Amino acid sequence: MFNLAMLLEDSARRHPHLDAVRSGDDRMTYAELDSRACRVADLLIACGVEPGDTVALTCPNLPDFPAVYYGILKAGAVVVPLNILLEPAEIAYHLQDSEADVYICFEGDGELPTGAYGVEAFGRTPGCREMFLITADPAASSPYPGVETLDHALVPQPANFDTVMRRPDDTAVILYTSGTTGKPEGA
Repeated sequence: MFNLAMLLEDSARRHPHLDAVRSGDDRMTYAELDSRACRVADLLIACGVEPGDTVALTCPNLPDFPAVYYGILKAGAVVVPLNILLEPAEIAYHLQDSEADVYICFEGDGELPTGAYGVEAFGRTPGCREMFLITADPAASSPYPGVETLDHALVPQPANFDTVMRRPDDTAVILYTSGTTGKPEGA
């Protein structure tokens, strides 16, 4: 039994104070990254996510991307990373096709409105039961009624989590093709 998140846990044990993620002047150590991933996993379990369920993620190259990615894995769920350039109909297709139970999306900005697109797509996908918004400012409130921010949802979650073990042949990640010859397919 194994889980890819164990690679992060091992690094957090061996090198807790070393930088795992750097973004401009922001730094996140391996211990901090693992702790945040544990909170994400706890949140997903609280939302009813079970091993093998899918969780979609739209997030650019920010420190929250690896934290959420590993948190999904820790929960035993399948990560479905989505391209940040997708538009609402495309996101809705991916959410429905992957049978995503939860969707976590970065808020974006005026030039790249990933949050607005994500909220619209989530509204078109009745099978996806929860959505959380990653805000650029962790203290900010969600600009979308009914959509909680990830940081707010993580506050009550514990910083430790017993990673769900998976079999070597279980799916960990579904990457979608570009769909150049038809609809995108999960691989």
